[in-house]
Amino acid sequence: MFMDYLEQVVDVVNRFLWDYLLMFLLVATGIFFTFRLRFIQIRKFKAGMKALFGNFSLNGKSEGNGLSSFQALTTAIAAQVGTGNIAGAATAIASGGPGAIFWMWLSAFFGMATIYSEAVMAQHTRKTEDGTVTGGPVYYIKSAFKGKFGTFLAGFFSVAIILALGFMGNMVQSNSIGDSFQNAFGINRLVVGVFVAVVAAFIFLGGVKRIAWFTEKIVPLMAVFYIVGCLVILFMNGAGVGKAFHDIFVMAFAPQSVAGGALGITVQKAMRFGVARGLFSNEAGMGSTPHAHATAQVNHPSEQGIIAMMGVFIDTFIILTLTALVILSTGALSSGETGSTLAQLAFDSAFGSFGKIFIAICMLFFAFTTIIGWYYFGEVNVRHLFGKKAVKVYALLVVIFVIIGSTLKVDLVWNMADMFNGLMVLPNLIGLLACSGVVYRLTRNFEQKK
Repeated sequence: MFMDYLEQVVDVVNRFLWDYLLMFLLVATGIFFTFRLRFIQIRKFKAGMKALFGNFSLNGKSEGNGLSSFQALTTAIAAQVGTGNIAGAATAIASGGPGAIFWMWLSAFFGMATIYSEAVMAQHTRKTEDGTVTGGPVYYIKSAFKGKFGTFLAGFFSVAIILALGFMGNMVQSNSIGDSFQNAFGINRLVVGVFVAVVAAFIFLGGVKRIAWFTEKIVPLMAVFYIVGCLVILFMNGAGVGKAFHDIFVMAFAPQSVAGGALGITVQKAMRFGVARGLFSNEAGMGSTPHAHATAQVNHPSEQGIIAMMGVFIDTFIILTLTALVILSTGALSSGETGSTLAQLAFDSAFGSFGKIFIAICMLFFAFTTIIGWYYFGEVNVRHLFGKKAVKVYALLVVIFVIIGSTLKVDLVWNMADMFNGLMVLPNLIGLLACSGVVYRLTRNFEQKK
């Protein structure tokens, strides 16, 4: 009885947050920063790509008490690129039609300006505590609002992100790994969960340096593996790729012109599911990735802001887009499935029995790196609320949640993670918007020096 009531409450809160309030608030924030910073995502895109490939390194070298700019980016991407890049695109298409992908692109474009601002403020307000560079929304929220209000907002954000990502979110990620390996290889979920938890614990206990050492090696590998697999399918279905792009653009504005009218899909639905799923995947405005970008050793906060934009570009414009094109070009959408099942059908149609194995490997990469990134974001906030001594207790709890999550049906847990994700956005955006003048001045200072 209580669980049924809890599910209803969580569902109502999620509908209000994600279907209405946050969708408009996040996009509006992105538009605001885009215009205030004079389309920074276009003006500095070339510089961002140059910095990304110029800093590319697999040697594990960090700088001083912090991380290299590339390590900070890969730690952020580790969290951004998760199971949502497979299931998220599929859900958006199944619920909002192919046109949802256009709105996903548009929200990501504006989101690049938001994440630039988050990274700049994380750099500007970061601190060195116990010999480790740390930063994130709690620091720039407190810099914007002094006194009890700032302390309350920062504390509310910290509690929300620890619950949303560190505990509930990581249960969902381990569940995705357990499911995919059971489907592909018949391995017991608990065995998979214990293995994932043990490896994760080894990385957790090494601190931020070991986390960065791991992500800078695994993130490029997993991205290349998935991108190559998608490109092979798109090459096999060359004729379908052109039709996929046609459907994306036409159905974004006139779904009845293709198949959407018959399916009950409207422009409003395409916008709603495209924007919501896109923002959930790339995390622009959510306040999670600034924890990683704060640790980068750069000469000016804007340098890390520019490279942070590349995380959204890689997540949405490359990986999510490839997933969408695979689903649309293979004709899997007509199956009526949604989520990861729809994505798996698309890969099965091209790779046969290897499709399940391919998805299982990708799920392992995507979900495991997300566990590592989300653990670290939660750790920063545990340290902020309870001090250094609480970190080992937090690490142990995350390991336990990872094991439990691999064995359960986690619909309620996933919905609760969605709810706390939404709740942590609110204090983050309030703090970020209050700091918009600082972001503008730092950006102007950086460009004048250049």
